[in-house]
Amino acid sequence: MGSMCNDCMARVPYATLIATIMCCLGVGIFCGTMYRGVTLGSLMMDQVFHIRLGWLDAVQLIFATIGASMAALGFMILCVGCLATGATRHKVYRAWRSRVGGRISCAVFMTITYILQLGWLLIFAFLVIITWIFTIFWGLCSNHRVQNLEQCIDFTQFSFIFPNSTRVDDMKICGSQEVKLFCKDFVEKAEVMFILATVATMLVVLSLIHYLMCLSANYAHIRDHEKFQELQELQYLQDTGDPDSPQSGMGTLTSHHRGKDRF
Repeated sequence: MGSMCNDCMARVPYATLIATIMCCLGVGIFCGTMYRGVTLGSLMMDQVFHIRLGWLDAVQLIFATIGASMAALGFMILCVGCLATGATRHKVYRAWRSRVGGRISCAVFMTITYILQLGWLLIFAFLVIITWIFTIFWGLCSNHRVQNLEQCIDFTQFSFIFPNSTRVDDMKICGSQEVKLFCKDFVEKAEVMFILATVATMLVVLSLIHYLMCLSANYAHIRDHEKFQELQELQYLQDTGDPDSPQSGMGTLTSHHRGKDRF
């Protein structure tokens, strides 16, 4: 029973599993917080500035698609890691075609992961800017004159970012009701959501870097396994040609190859 348990544990790609957990956790937090943040931003634009942004509804659907796609990619890479780990590698990649297919799959996933990493870095940069903007909004809300309703929050100097049809009065936030709506109900909550989304994006980027390292290691293991197969065949030819030759070299090769780290 103990040997079966050890054999199963030896087939687990721990590094890829950790990267998958990091990726799923980061993507889950990102999708949840961004969905909530975009909802708050849409409500803020509608109820405070009286601007209807219909395209924000499509952005929420994109977040759900990103979550499903990243989860599927993570589990596919985890399957590649399982196939290239421990005794499973010796059974799956025995033939030449299977070894070529394994190396191609690792190369394809490395390319996809690298492209996704660039995309997530752009998302991270975008979220840093959004979080910084909402931090400025919260700084305006923290002004004691605004809190005491002695001064309005005036965005007329930023009229170039508003649609041309926006009225000047809609760019000013005055009165206790509007200030509470803008600061407490939207800015304060949305800032927390965007901060969490930024942290989650960093976690996803780290998991993608981890995936690249694991895929590179698995590619090397499959390539080395091909060389090991050639050494096995050479050893077999030598043993069949000389029946009195020692068998210890073969066991050393096998034990050394199976003792490699698991990715």
